[in-house]
Amino acid sequence: MGSLTPSPKTWIETPLIESSALSKAAGCRIFLKLENLQPSGSFKSRGIGALLLHSLLTHPNPHRVHFYCSSGGNAGLACVAAAKALDRAATVVVPFSTKPLMIAKIKNAGAYEVVQVGDNWKEADTYLREELLKKDEGGVYVPPFDDPEIWEGHSTLVKEVSAQLQEKGEEGADVMVCSVGGGGLLCGVLLGLERERWGNSCAVLALETEGADSLHQALAHGNLVTLPGITSIATSLGATRVARKAFELSKTHDVVSSVLSDAEAAMGCWRLADDERIIVEAACGVNVAVCYGGRLKKLLPKLTPESKVVIVVCGGSNITLQTLMAYRMEYGWIEGTITDDEEVPSTLSAPTKVIDEYSKHLGWMDGDEWYEQDQ
Repeated sequence: MGSLTPSPKTWIETPLIESSALSKAAGCRIFLKLENLQPSGSFKSRGIGALLLHSLLTHPNPHRVHFYCSSGGNAGLACVAAAKALDRAATVVVPFSTKPLMIAKIKNAGAYEVVQVGDNWKEADTYLREELLKKDEGGVYVPPFDDPEIWEGHSTLVKEVSAQLQEKGEEGADVMVCSVGGGGLLCGVLLGLERERWGNSCAVLALETEGADSLHQALAHGNLVTLPGITSIATSLGATRVARKAFELSKTHDVVSSVLSDAEAAMGCWRLADDERIIVEAACGVNVAVCYGGRLKKLLPKLTPESKVVIVVCGGSNITLQTLMAYRMEYGWIEGTITDDEEVPSTLSAPTKVIDEYSKHLGWMDGDEWYEQDQ
């Protein structure tokens, strides 16, 4: 299998930009691979798009194919978007815990049907397999991350980065940063690095959040670990057990696994919004958070000001302005861990700065409400 170039396109080539703000904050050259601009709003358009295309090319009756996915998150949205591009139907089964916003987005993307069943993903997936998929001869199951065709699709990201760096007159990257849920993106990145022959010169920083750190725990224990549950706000990283392929590749490649807090992931979200006008989920914010407060240099002390670090801005659709503001209110204290640098724009708009300035005019704050001083 080689890298895929699907036709019709189920994903797009996304821009690679060098961020002056994040570079200043991190002390090295930061490039952002904008996977948030994919048709579904996340990197999953690549892998799931590749899987759907492969299914059509290999199915005995491609005109009868109907795709089924049990993810109420970004994988489900990517499945529907890709199926629509391929002129096929896609049904998504989600648990009752799925937020109305995501259900509305999946429907709006063109889902044939969205079915709510069960209290969790496992129950929704069981219903899909036993009640829907078995009864449809043209039915094709779409997993969220654990499939070789999905990894193939994700590997195209590295090929694009290589070509885009060359266009800028640059050699390969020194580090690639990606978050890890089930491990599909990590598998694709590592396989892509092998193909571009960066494997010995480019490290991969694999990031998770506390309460969704199945890869980190697996590497620490030396074998796959199943988490008792997901307690992080970064629900898109919510795989209780990382894919075996991701675990195996991480042991044979230059992978640095690290776990950040929910507060740090949230900080990455509002800092990216303020510095680059990009809004992403906490599952992506964790990638950006390492640029602030010396975190990246602590994890990778050999980095120099000329080191090139590519951050996969994986995106995600389960984010609103209201959620972002709630993050700022709940986790704003994390800004106390970041040294002020007024050359980084987000320093001036950090929650603590805003609250301090606002309090000068309004007086005092009680809970979530502001009260003006008597005039």
